[in-house]
Amino acid sequence: MATADEGAAAAEVVRSLARHLNCLNEDNKTTRKRAIEAIKKETIDKGLPSAVLQEVFGCVLKPLLKCLWDPVERCRDAAVQMIGHFIRCASAPQDCLPYLVPSLAQRLGGKETLEPAEELRLAMVQLLALVVEVCGRHLAPYLDDMIKILQKTLVDPFPDVKRESCKCTINVARCIPDHFHMQAESLVKPLMQTVSHQHTRVRVAAIEATGAVIQHGTGRNVDDVTSHLAQRLFDDSPQVRKAVTLVVGDWLLHLRDRYSYFHKLVPLLLSSLSDDIPEIKVLAWQLWRQVGSQWEKENEDELKDKMDFTLPTPFLYPPGEERPGLGCRELVVRNLSRLLPAVRRDADDWLAPTRLKTARLLNVLLLHAEDHSTQHLQPLLDTIYHACADPEPPVRAHSLDSARLLGVFVSPEVSLKLLLAHVENPSSSSSSSCWAPLAVLAAVLRGSSRGALRPHLLRTGDTLALPDVCQESQQGPYVEQLVACVEAIMETCEDDCQVISLQLLKVLVTAQSLATEQELRTKAEECVACLSRVLGLGSVFELYRQHMAQLLQWLLESLHSCSAYSIQKTQLDIIACQSGPVVGEFLPELLPLLQRCLGSGCDPEVQLAVFTLLSRLLLKGTLDSQGRLGEYVEIFLQDLLLPHLVWRAGRTAAAVRTAALSCVLALLQGGAVSAEQAVCVGAELSARLLSALEEESPLSRVMACRGLHSLINLTAPCLHPDTLNKIYPELLKRVDDSSEEVRVEALKVLSAWFSGLGRDYEPAAHRPHLEFLLQQLLLYLDDPDQQVQLLVLEVLKAAGGVDPALLRKEVEVVREKQRTTEHCDHLLQHIQGLIQPATQKQDS
Repeated sequence: MATADEGAAAAEVVRSLARHLNCLNEDNKTTRKRAIEAIKKETIDKGLPSAVLQEVFGCVLKPLLKCLWDPVERCRDAAVQMIGHFIRCASAPQDCLPYLVPSLAQRLGGKETLEPAEELRLAMVQLLALVVEVCGRHLAPYLDDMIKILQKTLVDPFPDVKRESCKCTINVARCIPDHFHMQAESLVKPLMQTVSHQHTRVRVAAIEATGAVIQHGTGRNVDDVTSHLAQRLFDDSPQVRKAVTLVVGDWLLHLRDRYSYFHKLVPLLLSSLSDDIPEIKVLAWQLWRQVGSQWEKENEDELKDKMDFTLPTPFLYPPGEERPGLGCRELVVRNLSRLLPAVRRDADDWLAPTRLKTARLLNVLLLHAEDHSTQHLQPLLDTIYHACADPEPPVRAHSLDSARLLGVFVSPEVSLKLLLAHVENPSSSSSSSCWAPLAVLAAVLRGSSRGALRPHLLRTGDTLALPDVCQESQQGPYVEQLVACVEAIMETCEDDCQVISLQLLKVLVTAQSLATEQELRTKAEECVACLSRVLGLGSVFELYRQHMAQLLQWLLESLHSCSAYSIQKTQLDIIACQSGPVVGEFLPELLPLLQRCLGSGCDPEVQLAVFTLLSRLLLKGTLDSQGRLGEYVEIFLQDLLLPHLVWRAGRTAAAVRTAALSCVLALLQGGAVSAEQAVCVGAELSARLLSALEEESPLSRVMACRGLHSLINLTAPCLHPDTLNKIYPELLKRVDDSSEEVRVEALKVLSAWFSGLGRDYEPAAHRPHLEFLLQQLLLYLDDPDQQVQLLVLEVLKAAGGVDPALLRKEVEVVREKQRTTEHCDHLLQHIQGLIQPATQKQDS
């Protein structure tokens, strides 16, 4: 209330303003603008007392409010600024509310916004914010108009208006909370439209305003805003994510009906615990600790036993992770059943950032739930199965971290019961990837303790070694996770895995057989070496020596039908090659397997693969590492090799014969076949090799020649002359072969044939054979290939030791006919020089 002096002063000022107030109605815009400036000079600029200004403000308010409809923007702006000055300086600014608020509502809050200028709308909203700040609780009667204004300005196209409106909303909510809650709901929709604005500062302001509206509202709109706030947790701007964290933390601490919304709000705050920005992560932890501590105090009676008998930190708790307090853990445990369905749903979201945030949240939830995860194991596994098959590597990594936490907190007796069933039958799990259960199993095994896992090793190893498990798929991820399971067992149980070393070795052998990438095969092979080290064995050979008999029996029992698609042939190759000399110690066990693989009903491609393996083993000498191969030579030849040298039509059959020939050659050259053994099978073997000289493949003919060479070296002194005489005609044919290599090898065999003739071979009795052979050989001294000429010379040298006179005679015949070149004549002279001493010795 102004004093008499102040009233007189105010009356004097009003009288001085009469002309200026009249000018506000003039048509000239300059006159109106000058009038407003003059009013400011006569009032605000003079620094009049607030009581005087209050009296003056009451007289000039209505004329100034009429200026808000002035067609000139500068006049409207000056009027707004003038009203703002009066509100700041007047002693009772609330007296202006009955006129000011409705005017602003008409200008800004109607169905159509009447103020076209963005800057003026901003100025009016700032004026409204000033009114809220100055008048406070006096605004209660005008709440409806305030809400109408804010509903419009919150969605104003001008970003600055949006920001100022959000600030104003916060102040209104705090100034008149007793009345605001009745109208708060009407601001939710415009705020949710603004919360996704492209400007970071606008989004931050909208989030803060949402926090105030919900905090001072009825609480019924939490469901309407949580999904929008959850999306802001993926915002690229750290300021926006920080604002969400602050708002949600404040709700969890102070929202009146917060207990009803814990299951919706807790995940939002927990998601910030794994934010990429350390500042946000620290802030989230501070708020979460406060929430947990407050809830713990509010429920102290219910938690008394748990507070008095605090459980120790679980064994193998992730290092570097802070264990949440009791209140935080209990909050998560009590809401976990309501949280998991939402987590499972978001794990399938089409947006990768949402799936990543969900995977991180699941990790945080498990760190809080600890052993209470057991009662939710099935839905947890379903979620992790989907997440670990995600195309995004970070999502897969976080999901496997969650699986490892299951190993830490859940007893293997419970977890393996479900996991092994899903591994054995992937279709029983909810995952679309057959390798997901294996990946989760590997992670759970890594998280488990050695002592807890020990009683379940046998069941785990037996499951992994099942053909339906280890041979389920050739997909790279499946084989990779199969190897990962073995690595996890070795890493966790160390030498305890001795009880399942055979099963683990079977799995690794199968993984190498299935792997299509060299890197994966190498990894599985390294695991075999690691297994031998874990078991304290000197080398991989010792590991195979320990289990070779069981491995071969395993292959024999699993080889029900031989086909090109059978994995057993590859498994046999890996076992035989990696075991090195150990395979030679188990020939009795190996032979039945070879007989099964090379049987008449077996697929030719399998036979080809096994023959190729046998060739390598024979050439390396590993089959005869113990010097016992000679005991089984007849079985090798009669049962395994010779039946496959019989001619059959088709390219595949020809390839099998070529592979069998390579085995025969390796066997004959390896030194395991004695002369006596060679004589026993010599007739049949010789016939097969002579037949192979007619093969279409040059390689087969070359190997047939070499095989005859080795056979003659072993058996020629013991062979009957008639048997020897059956050999050379076929060799002579090969001297005319289209392949130069075959010609060379055939001449080498003929040289060995002459050198190997024994005492039982009488030249006189078999002169027709020798005459024919020498005559044919002398013809090749004219061969265009000099290498052939030289080799023929070597053969004739060997022939000279058998019947020198006959050779001399045939040489003279050649010279008389003059069928040789000068070079050939030189060769004949050389032969004559070689045979002369022999004939002279024979004559004497």
